[in-house]
Amino acid sequence: MIEELLPSGVRCAEAFDDLQEVPLYAEEEKAVVGAVDKRRREFATVRGCARRAMAELGLPPMAVPRGDGGAPVWPSSVVGSMTHCDGYRACAVAWERDVVTLGIDAEPAQRLPADVVEAISRPEERTMLAELTEAWSAFCWDRLLFCAKEAVYKAWYPLARQWLDFHDASVELSLDHTFTAQLHVPGPAVGPLTVTGFTGRWLARDGLLLTAISRCKTAPWVPDLAG
Repeated sequence: MIEELLPSGVRCAEAFDDLQEVPLYAEEEKAVVGAVDKRRREFATVRGCARRAMAELGLPPMAVPRGDGGAPVWPSSVVGSMTHCDGYRACAVAWERDVVTLGIDAEPAQRLPADVVEAISRPEERTMLAELTEAWSAFCWDRLLFCAKEAVYKAWYPLARQWLDFHDASVELSLDHTFTAQLHVPGPAVGPLTVTGFTGRWLARDGLLLTAISRCKTAPWVPDLAG
């Protein structure tokens, strides 16, 4: 499913249950020492997805350890993003020469508790959620906002190497299955321009919410990376 949200140059792999017998490299084992079985299986499965996706780039199997900030450490010249939730694991990768950054996330299509919504959203986002709920009351817009913000963080961190709080970016969700994110903190430089936000796409299917951000180097410069 995640490939529907990403350009053709991005290679994806996904699983709807844990993969069997995914061996971990020593560098990866460090991240799950003492972890409960569920966490270990999720970690191994999403690394299995990563190796499948990288194989489509022509790369041999290799480790994807957990680095600073929890972000995966990709091989040289590769950009990528991972996600996992109950019933879904996925990875997306691309060559750095083609894609500046990637961010994907998956969440169960369930509403968030009210206190969590308050914690992860800005006032203008809560106004947006109320308006969207009027338009489509049965949909869990609050969880989609969280899912989009997770994708924003995953696209941001490899560029900035700094924490981004939920309140450091405001997301606008659209009924046309797109979203935009505006940063409220100084962004990193990408070539001659400074990142001021991102654009992405979302999908709801089979009890899941998926979000994806990709920034291709060959794409025209648009307001998501404005100088």
